[in-house]
Amino acid sequence: MTTTTKTTKGKASAPASKTARKTARAASKPSDAIKLLKDDHKEVKDFFKKYETLEDDAEKQALADKICLALIVHAQIEEEIYYPATREAIDDDDLLDEAEVEHASAKQLIAEIQAMKAGDRLFDAKVTVLGEYINHHVEEEEGEMFPESKDSDLDLQKLGEQLAARKAELMAQASK
Repeated sequence: MTTTTKTTKGKASAPASKTARKTARAASKPSDAIKLLKDDHKEVKDFFKKYETLEDDAEKQALADKICLALIVHAQIEEEIYYPATREAIDDDDLLDEAEVEHASAKQLIAEIQAMKAGDRLFDAKVTVLGEYINHHVEEEEGEMFPESKDSDLDLQKLGEQLAARKAELMAQASK
């Protein structure tokens, strides 16, 4: 069901996008950094699972676009906020260096996907490989980096608020 927002004159305006509503809710109820990042991981994992079931090129294109946007924003908030704070708080530069390299590989693949159209040769393969990269990356973050962050003196609540605010800002920019 699509919701509409009322203008000051009582007329309905254009429906708010589901992503915009979800982002606004997330920003209004900031969670700790780990929960926010894990929620992003789950959302993208679900996108990849759904992609595997699609046959229509238009649906594949729309979902691939969503996947790419979600990953671009997620990587940016991690690189700008979470990784620098974590690098200071934990003693595991190798883990953070690997995460940055994994982001670079994912960004390259995202750029290739964005330069293509669903139905193009290798489009599905690139989306599939991106999903595999992301699964590996998520396993390392959730299995190693997040536990180390929890055991550190990081203020995960404050960090979560910063991540949520930046994510909302980036999503708003993307929807313009």
